[in-house]
Amino acid sequence: MLPTVADVLALDTVRRGKPRVVAGGDRLDTRVRWVHVGEVHDIAHLLRGGELVLTTGVALPDEPGKLADYVGELAEVGASGLIVELGRRFVRELPGAVVRAAEEHGLPLVTLARETPFVQITESVHARIIDDQLQELRASEQLHEVFTELSVEGASPGEVLNQVVRFSGRPALLENLAHQVLACDAAGGDTGTVLANWEARSRAVMPSERTAYDAAAGWLVTMVGARGQDWGRLILLCDGPPSPRDIVLAERAATTLALSRLLERHQESLERQAHGTILTGILTHAYADPDEAAARARAVGVPLTGRRLVSAVIRLASPAVPVPLGAAPAGTVPAGTALGEQARLGELAEAGAAACREARLPALVGALDQSSVGVLLPLPPRTAAETALGALAERLRAGFVTPFVLAAGSVVESIKDVRRSFLEAEQVAEVAVRQPDGRPFYRLPDLRLRGLLHLLRDDARLQTFAERELGALLAHDAQRHGDLTRILRVYLDSGRNKAVAAQRAHLSRPAFYDRLRRLERVLDTDLDNVESCLSLHVALLALETFRREGG
Repeated sequence: MLPTVADVLALDTVRRGKPRVVAGGDRLDTRVRWVHVGEVHDIAHLLRGGELVLTTGVALPDEPGKLADYVGELAEVGASGLIVELGRRFVRELPGAVVRAAEEHGLPLVTLARETPFVQITESVHARIIDDQLQELRASEQLHEVFTELSVEGASPGEVLNQVVRFSGRPALLENLAHQVLACDAAGGDTGTVLANWEARSRAVMPSERTAYDAAAGWLVTMVGARGQDWGRLILLCDGPPSPRDIVLAERAATTLALSRLLERHQESLERQAHGTILTGILTHAYADPDEAAARARAVGVPLTGRRLVSAVIRLASPAVPVPLGAAPAGTVPAGTALGEQARLGELAEAGAAACREARLPALVGALDQSSVGVLLPLPPRTAAETALGALAERLRAGFVTPFVLAAGSVVESIKDVRRSFLEAEQVAEVAVRQPDGRPFYRLPDLRLRGLLHLLRDDARLQTFAERELGALLAHDAQRHGDLTRILRVYLDSGRNKAVAAQRAHLSRPAFYDRLRRLERVLDTDLDNVESCLSLHVALLALETFRREGG
């Protein structure tokens, strides 16, 4: 760190000259990059900024205007200050024009009352600058070594923040873009105090640059992310403006956090690929011996032998809404594209694996096809399938916000029967994803009549039945833009309770009864007959299945 003008004035070699600040006293924190001795009045063009100029003034002009120009030129090129030794040109004090110009331009101006060898000042200051630079170099090298090692080891955010605190002595936090704290090290202070009302405080600090210091909050903030996709912020709580070393530390730590996340994602992707390969091998009978599948699963930490097994399929509940080109945020994958579907399926697989880990259920989790994720759960001893599936569903919904359905097959006793369990789970998922009713998970008995109708949706006999039952009604509504089909559905869904149905249809009872009489005429049936209503209800459910499939 470069010394300030105040640091220079505190040196023994300078103090012996009895320095006195005569202008720019509020700018003594200006950094001194170098000390330059110069007696010529046109020295400014030789400077690059940050120099502290020493002079006896013997070559300075006499005219007040030129003296003011001399000071102004020094300030313009960024000189850090001017020290004038009295006694040779200026005996007791500097001309007023020099002092006024220095005050006007905010240039620290110092006089030395005693003769002082300038060489001693330059040696002292330059030794201080070089020593500080060496310390900075050593500190930078140490930072590089420590954070490179953390990057290679894939250190956790907590471990990275621990090193940030060790180097800076300041509390450090990592938050996501929703201002939720992911990791915190209070540097020995009270964590509760550091985190108090965090979200509101964090939202108030929004620097415009990737790394910036917010003086009002006392926060040094740097963005964390890679490949143009920021996902968090690293924050150092400072009790004053950060040093250049603090800024380098924050940026180096942010890079390490970004690399660690990329490595973690890559490792997870490889794990999902390995699990998916094993699942596909089991389902396609790629393994000559079930023991081979068990050995492969055991190698990735999932024991299949000696356990009851239950298969599950996770499928997104609805297709994502396409995003117009150019409307997606930077770094995102537009929904509706093949790449977008693959990315969402990957996210779903990772979320499923994380849910299994949180529930302490070792499982094979991987993509089965382009639309679903498979889970093979070896049930722990004395654990019911419903308990395990419920725990999985609960944690999955807590960590994955996009709607999905979790469908399960029957519990089987060996790897040989896993394929049958998965086929059953896929059939259940195919029905449940089109007609979800909010269950944590679905099994074949849960689908009942709707499941049967879905499985038979392509059967011409079911289509003929629905057309025979509802054809006249559908034609009537189409010709007259009527709503009698809706009225029939409301009536049947209300258990044939006319009062309740009228209320749900937002009609008066007389008006609703009139609609029912019209329905009976169009359908040529008695709506008080239970069997007739049952046939009509099945036909409506079948029609809904056809329309969902067609849509």
